[in-house]
Amino acid sequence: MKLRVRDRTINLSQKIMVMGIININDDSFSGDGTLNQEKAFRMAKDHVAEGADIIDVGAESARTNRGPISIEEEVERLRPFIASFHSTEWNEKTGKPLLSVNTWRPEVVNKILPLGVDLLNDIGALHSNDNAKLCADHGTALLIMHSIGLPKEPHLGEKYEDIVAEVNGFFEEKISVSESAGLHREQIVLDPGIDFAKDRQDNLLLLKHLNALTIHERPLLVPVSRKTVIGEVLGIKEPQDRDAGTVACSVTSILRGASILRVHNVSATVKAVRTLDQLLK
Repeated sequence: MKLRVRDRTINLSQKIMVMGIININDDSFSGDGTLNQEKAFRMAKDHVAEGADIIDVGAESARTNRGPISIEEEVERLRPFIASFHSTEWNEKTGKPLLSVNTWRPEVVNKILPLGVDLLNDIGALHSNDNAKLCADHGTALLIMHSIGLPKEPHLGEKYEDIVAEVNGFFEEKISVSESAGLHREQIVLDPGIDFAKDRQDNLLLLKHLNALTIHERPLLVPVSRKTVIGEVLGIKEPQDRDAGTVACSVTSILRGASILRVHNVSATVKAVRTLDQLLK
């Protein structure tokens, strides 16, 4: 399976990719956000040194108990990080990582993609085709995440007759929308949206039946790192204490068809992936 990004094509049949999370904000649910640009970029370099293939940077927390920041503020948080990313001389052995930007408002996307973005991590459930068009214009890959409604708004109590069928139907529709907007199918990544408009049972069913989401023949990204569902299963309140559960979910996700893991603890995940690779040979 191939993933086409801005200036290269990656064969995901040969590699599980690890995406390291960088939050340039002061309200990250996992407590690892920072508004200090130098600190944020040092964290990114540490992730890459630990084995991250992708850096995913976001400037606005998805938490619904605080309002959105302005479009201008989001852009100004992202712009210097992207500049530092492209001006850095990355290790020749590991190569330059992919840059993913976690945002969803088209007004922000329109200002950010021209700066050089490999993957748009759109948590807005592609509520219009604007972001797909912008990605097509700039050669940027698009991550389509399942959710109900818009980010920053609570969506509690959603009920699904069949969550797996619901997500597959959503993916089929949004892939069609994206291709109609000019994106090539190889530029699309899919995300089941763990913890977004879903309760504990919904999340567990999606993780258990992840292989059912591979029918679209597109890479699956699993963003379960430190999520509420892990805290509920383990009875752990603090997100930063949920890394063992994250690794367990990451390993089972690989076995069930995941191609990309989005995580806070890159070191633990990379070690788990490398070990699993040896066991499956």
